[in-house]
Amino acid sequence: MDMKKEKYTMDELLDIMHMLCGPGGCAWDGEQTHGSIRRNMIEEAYEACEAIDNDDKALLCEELGDVLLQVVFHAEIERKQSGFTFEDVVDGVCRKLIVRHPHIFGDEKLNASSAQEMLDAWEEIKRRTKNNKTGAETLDAVARSLPACMRAEKLITRAQRSGFEFPVPEEELSRDIPVGEELFLAVARAKKLGLEPEDELNRYSEEFISRFRAAEELCGGFEGKDRAVILDAWEKAEKR
Repeated sequence: MDMKKEKYTMDELLDIMHMLCGPGGCAWDGEQTHGSIRRNMIEEAYEACEAIDNDDKALLCEELGDVLLQVVFHAEIERKQSGFTFEDVVDGVCRKLIVRHPHIFGDEKLNASSAQEMLDAWEEIKRRTKNNKTGAETLDAVARSLPACMRAEKLITRAQRSGFEFPVPEEELSRDIPVGEELFLAVARAKKLGLEPEDELNRYSEEFISRFRAAEELCGGFEGKDRAVILDAWEKAEKR
């Protein structure tokens, strides 16, 4: 391979990873597993997000390369084990994009004129393709490896799409304390009690999914149901 090229290609990146992870390559690279480099994927994604937040295009370009490296690295680990390949990853994401944009690549007409309506349509198509038949199944599909606050927000959003609005007491909405401060105080309270805030929020998220599932079953689905009926099912679900 020419080590002094002006520009390298995707194929050459794959060749470099083959060399690093193969016989005679880098001893460290060659012994890595999905688990051993799992944290790297998280860190590189966060560093790319920081570049976005700072509007640093040069840094973003570099950090996206690091994210891409993680994808290539995991694919190479699988290729060595006769599992999937990078080509399989590319094929899978192409097929997903085509299936989830039937108004572009197919004959389906979507009644979506705004970005939000398009996002709602995307979520509905995703629900169908993943064969999620109930709202609880869509909640279960939210990755448990997400940061706890991000996961809770996604659970609430998916619950809303199923027709369920989390009952926030009116007095909480009228409080003068900024939400960020309340969240910070909740973290501080957990630490004072010797608890891990992430663990506590994740624990409640699991309770929320369980209670949501029970309430959904009692209602026979939330779509089109009166709010009073939904809240009654929600209270009964807690007793379960």
